Amino acid sequence: MNISLSRRRLFAALSLTTLSALFSAAPAFAQEKIKFTLDWRFEGPAAPFLLAKSKGYFAAEGLDVTIDSGSGSAGAVTRVATGAYEMGFADFNALVEQEAKQPGSKVTAVYMVYNNSPAAVVSLKKSGFTKPSDLLGKTLAAPVFDAGRKAWPAFAKSNKIAVDGVKWQSVDPALRETLLAKGDVDAITGFYFTSVLNMEARGVKAEDLAVMEYGKMGVEAYGNAIIVSHKFMSEKPEAVKGFLRAFNKALKEVIANPSTSASYVKAQDALANEALENRRLKMAIDSNIITDETRANGLGDVQPERLKRAIAETVDAYGLPATPPTAELFNAAFLPAKADRMFK
Repeated sequence: MNISLSRRRLFAALSLTTLSALFSAAPAFAQEKIKFTLDWRFEGPAAPFLLAKSKGYFAAEGLDVTIDSGSGSAGAVTRVATGAYEMGFADFNALVEQEAKQPGSKVTAVYMVYNNSPAAVVSLKKSGFTKPSDLLGKTLAAPVFDAGRKAWPAFAKSNKIAVDGVKWQSVDPALRETLLAKGDVDAITGFYFTSVLNMEARGVKAEDLAVMEYGKMGVEAYGNAIIVSHKFMSEKPEAVKGFLRAFNKALKEVIANPSTSASYVKAQDALANEALENRRLKMAIDSNIITDETRANGLGDVQPERLKRAIAETVDAYGLPATPPTAELFNAAFLPAKADRMFK
């Protein structure tokens, strides 16, 4: 055998062995860990977050994202403010309230998912409430922390009725729709897509309900947004941008095909009713995500002048002690390019 050839084969074999050893010994690429909190349970509107994780969109951005359920927007804001979570999903108005009461909370919204508030007044159609003035003198039920109840003064002022023209009955969230279905109260406030579906679960058909959506009746408040702690935002700006790119991609997919997107919710929570959550998701998309504003300006952004009015409106409605600076509440610098946020 040719000695030179044998040596070349030996060196080649050693080189392959050495390279193999090096690669096998090399540590896996470290991904940036992000703890993310939802505002509520795993329901239809959580689908874009779960899709982004399931399809590897977060991983492709170098992110290892853990998504946890929540127990309300105020709790989600607190989780992020205390550093227990880096990012979350919460009602923007809960963020306004937090910053007004505790200046320097160091939490900012970076992607406005709901272009308007999902809050609504829901009543039985047979009651004959077709306009806000019909509610005067009536009893409305809601938890004291309900966004629709807290924003009632904004709804009343926008529709030129007396702010104190209704009576409130404080109830547990689980009992709200039951009381209305039984006729024990005249109306309720709650998130539109939650209360309507909860009423159906209690035997009341959607066509037998009258719904007054705040966002369609003059209230300028924005709805839920992706929030982030100032610490994480300043230390890991590329991670925040990557998260929003992944989420934005997933949200556009969900908008394009909402009829099957709740499968990601079902995969997360085996007890979820997939058909019901698909409907909830579609309702949220049609009423709160797709609007004239998002069609013109793309998903995730805000209109500066409207944002100022919306913040002032919430401060007034909630009776807050101060008006937080707009720059403390929303930062558009991390958003994907406008062209990437446009949708069909």
